[in-house]
Amino acid sequence: MDGALAVMMVVIVAHSGAVPTGSPSQEDLSKAQAYLSQFFSDVGVSAPNTVRRSALDSFDDTLRKMQEYFGLEVTGQLDSNTMEVMARPRCGFTDVTRYSHFDGEPKWEKPVVTYRITNYTPDLSQREVDATIAKALKIYSDVIPLDFNQIYRGTADIMILFKAQDHGDFAPFDGKGGILAHAFSPGEGRGGDAHFDEDEEWTLSSEGFNLFLVAAHEFGHALGLAHSNVETALMYPSYTYVDTDGYVLPDDDRRGVQAVYGESSTEFLHEAL
Repeated sequence: MDGALAVMMVVIVAHSGAVPTGSPSQEDLSKAQAYLSQFFSDVGVSAPNTVRRSALDSFDDTLRKMQEYFGLEVTGQLDSNTMEVMARPRCGFTDVTRYSHFDGEPKWEKPVVTYRITNYTPDLSQREVDATIAKALKIYSDVIPLDFNQIYRGTADIMILFKAQDHGDFAPFDGKGGILAHAFSPGEGRGGDAHFDEDEEWTLSSEGFNLFLVAAHEFGHALGLAHSNVETALMYPSYTYVDTDGYVLPDDDRRGVQAVYGESSTEFLHEAL
């Protein structure tokens, strides 16, 4: 079975109080309904101001859930801060779970997971991409008893590609901005695969989108992690640039991935010392 899909997008979250605005337009309300249905509901969200009961989640209740998740003032109203968060690109995987791992706890039942980069972005040299992907995987192998081995032909556990728009997995990218990448949870077929939007500008700096940070987030999904609402976590549903020199897996992510795979012997030895 193919793994569950998780998608990386960018969001900048406002933490100030709600700012009053005029009544939101019908277009704003429709966009909000779509946003809440995609990210905060398993069954979909009813249209705003719907009175009759339905099988769909309540718009107002789901909006409050979203506001609470992002640390916004919980008003149940589509205020300007809420619309700002919704309007900015963000991670496309659902936020209804707190952190940790996908339902059923999918994981790799092997000590060595293979990966293959099937094509390369022209934004960086092949050597830079290889080194960056290896670095992004190493932050996990440093803390769990799992090793990663790059192969150059055939089918790997984690197939990595750079493509734009429709790329054959029924989850097309949306052009520059918005969706940055997506990955599948461990499993057969596409399980574990990670796809990066070639319409983005991939860099190793604070300009454009830092490939290491996005790849490290996606590999968390490829190992079975879902999102965290801890702002400092790598698996927080947003892209925020941080210095990648000497980067180590934040505590929340380390606890999450070790809950699935256990601690590596080096991690255990380090804690004992």
